[in-house]
Amino acid sequence: MNTPPRTDRGHDLRHHGDAEVRDSGAGLTDLAVNVRTGTPPAWLAERIAATLPGLAAYPDGRAARRAVAARHGLPEERVLLTSGAAEAFVLIARALAVRRPVVVHPQFTEPEAALRDAGHPVERVLLRAEDGFRLDPAAVPESADLVVLGNPTNPTSVLHPAAQLARLARPGRCLVVDEAFMDAVPGERESLAARTDLPGLVVLRSLTKTWGLAGLRIGYVLAPPETVAAMERAQPLWPVSSPALAAAEACMEPRALAEAEAAARTVAADRARLCEGLGARGLEYVRGAEGPFVLLRAPGAEALRDRLRTLGFAVRRGDTFPGLDRDWLRLAVRGEATTRSFLRALDEALGRG
Repeated sequence: MNTPPRTDRGHDLRHHGDAEVRDSGAGLTDLAVNVRTGTPPAWLAERIAATLPGLAAYPDGRAARRAVAARHGLPEERVLLTSGAAEAFVLIARALAVRRPVVVHPQFTEPEAALRDAGHPVERVLLRAEDGFRLDPAAVPESADLVVLGNPTNPTSVLHPAAQLARLARPGRCLVVDEAFMDAVPGERESLAARTDLPGLVVLRSLTKTWGLAGLRIGYVLAPPETVAAMERAQPLWPVSSPALAAAEACMEPRALAEAEAAARTVAADRARLCEGLGARGLEYVRGAEGPFVLLRAPGAEALRDRLRTLGFAVRRGDTFPGLDRDWLRLAVRGEATTRSFLRALDEALGRG
């Protein structure tokens, strides 16, 4: 079978925010990547470093799996540890029998890329800016046997009501909800992670964003035992390293959960400050953002992005997301001082300085 292209209809599905800060962008203030700044915290780095003397032994994921299960109040057989959430998308594409997969866009592009690479034709449901990128469950074809969407959604920062997402679950369908940014939402409102009553529900979580572990690669899947078993059979042996397993176990502890909640509230305040600054400048952005990023629309955004780079700021282009065009940019939420500096640079880039 020939491998399908990783681009489709003009969208580069494998372009991600880190491309903005590699090479010539390494010295820029990073508003392109949604990893929380100042992470990992020292206590977590110490826990990870403590595993280094034991690297001669093969990884044993049992304790981390128990910790994740306990954190969500689930049995262990409903938990699968993965090398980041991105691996989970590959496992879903390769391990599950799929006839009509549907991806709700705009959203993280790796699910569609993984499905296409596995030979699946992918149907898109495109949410509209005019509707605030809010989901209408009726827009999803009834015959879809795999539905993928994010909550809160990257890049729109929309948090869909859990009750609305639950309407998409039904026997014979796998409903994949990417909750990679849910721990950045105070109280994790609208999470489906602990639900076991919805048929075919698969929830994906990542520990890389809140805890600054993008280079370590650690995430997990919460799903029915038969789905977990099928995905696990598709994994290579020892897919998660010992340092990553230690990080997963540590991030499930009560003090870590309390720290994540405090960070989520800080992000909410920082996001409100950024949105206020954008609104004061008459700029259009997606209202009601709940993730650690904001989606901005500005005619000529491609040139604006280039001008911001010359002023020291990297922002994420939006046109690689299906459903968006070159007028969109994604801005990561940062602290007050960085936001003030960015808004000054934005004024200059817009010719208002």
